[in-house]
Amino acid sequence: MSDSTALIPPASRQKPVRVKLRRINADIEKPYPPAEDAKVWWARLKAALGTASSDFVSQTLFQLQTAARLPCGGISEIAVNAALSMIESAKPKDEVDAALIIQMACTHTAAMAVLSRIGGAHGGDRHVAMMAAAASKLLRAFAIQVEALRRLRFGGSQHMRIEHVHIEPSAQAVIGNLRS
Repeated sequence: MSDSTALIPPASRQKPVRVKLRRINADIEKPYPPAEDAKVWWARLKAALGTASSDFVSQTLFQLQTAARLPCGGISEIAVNAALSMIESAKPKDEVDAALIIQMACTHTAAMAVLSRIGGAHGGDRHVAMMAAAASKLLRAFAIQVEALRRLRFGGSQHMRIEHVHIEPSAQAVIGNLRS
């Protein structure tokens, strides 16, 4: 396989749903469909978020905009679309599943924003240390969210099997799973 074919996405995966943002005021931008029919676009958003509720979609888009706010105050359309792609690829089954995945996408966005501020090392050692601590907390929160999603989807039960093995003084033993 050549390097150029490795970059081509699988044909079976549809392009992720995207939004365009139009500034309403300094705090909010109105999402609208990039190039497709508005009804089809809205249906794709509902499917991507695992919901039948238009209110849930509207609130999610607002939350993603809030999380995608740039340090200078603007909203990053790229960050909103990246978060939507992440949410859609996780395939939420319902609103509870989607809520956790949305938190994960927002936590990831925030963690990457904090990490980008560390890279410049502006503001002195104290500032860098504070940013590093914040990034560490956000990345830890993301890992906990991933584990919570795993437990939500696949169950959190663990099974332990405890066996007592008695070995005579002159005997040998093998410990582990053996298959014949």
